[in-house]
Amino acid sequence: MKSIVRAVESLSSSILDNSGAVFYSAPPAFQEQKNIYILGLNPGGNPISQAENTVRCQFIGWKKKEEPWSAYVDEVWEGAAAGTHGMQPRVRHMADILGIDLRLTPASNVVFVRSSTEATLLANKARLLDECWPVHQAVIDQLGVRIILAFGATAGSWIREQVKADDPVNEFKESNARGWTSMAHRSAEGMIVCTLTHPGRADWRNPKADPSPMVKSVLQTRSLQSPPPS
Repeated sequence: MKSIVRAVESLSSSILDNSGAVFYSAPPAFQEQKNIYILGLNPGGNPISQAENTVRCQFIGWKKKEEPWSAYVDEVWEGAAAGTHGMQPRVRHMADILGIDLRLTPASNVVFVRSSTEATLLANKARLLDECWPVHQAVIDQLGVRIILAFGATAGSWIREQVKADDPVNEFKESNARGWTSMAHRSAEGMIVCTLTHPGRADWRNPKADPSPMVKSVLQTRSLQSPPPS
């Protein structure tokens, strides 16, 4: 895990001292072989009212966590019981379908800083990706990650761009009037990126909107296979 810690500590002060967060699961999730890495786009919340909740402060607290922990299971959001607010139960639902323990699954965001709008984030995409991606690359390399679960189309497109995952291997289209689509793409090296509907907007607990079976199928048929010979 030392290479992951070094990568975070190498972030510039423009990232570390801004409102945000690095990891959504504790250090035990970033040890040993891990097939799955969960990535949202960037931390939720308000960068003004949460100005003191910097990336640096969150990382200092993260390093002190010794027991398995997940923001999706154990964190209190908006005063609700831990793990019950907003997207938390939806992410927990998918984890149950996949048979994974969120407390032992590495999780983060593509970009570590909070933003007032997605437009602000997009305007700074190149710089933010250049700054933050080395941390994700360290996680991928250190843990041997084979599948990235991306929350939302923007996160998915940014991740696919970084790992060059362009070959479509599976998809799920909601069977409701909205018909949003989740897709899985594979890189030449065997990395798979599942670009999922955002659990903050789509209720994955509804079978008509649940991409979990698609992800499970990808896990069963692709994630543990070796890449094809060149």
